[in-house]
Amino acid sequence: MRYIFALWAAPMLLFWGWFFLSLNDINFGSIMLSRQLHDLVFQLYGQMLGIDPATIPGLVAKACVFDGLLLMALWAFRRRKAILAWIRGLRGDDSTQEPTPSA
Repeated sequence: MRYIFALWAAPMLLFWGWFFLSLNDINFGSIMLSRQLHDLVFQLYGQMLGIDPATIPGLVAKACVFDGLLLMALWAFRRRKAILAWIRGLRGDDSTQEPTPSA
């Protein structure tokens, strides 16, 4: 599961790192981080999709949140027994033990 999280988080880190550095024109002398390339990339995507380039970062952010929630749901499903045991431990619920018969 950690590999799935890593394969999801690495592109997110690269994209959002590039996005915020290029948005603020913190380019360290590189054309890849320049504001001109930032505007060109989003203008190109906007033309291809037929939408305003200013809406694309919001759409990408929504997709990232949805993907993150989907991964968390998958993780929670795989660990449901441990999560339920943890919740029962917090509540002090001993419903996992069998009831003792009364005579």
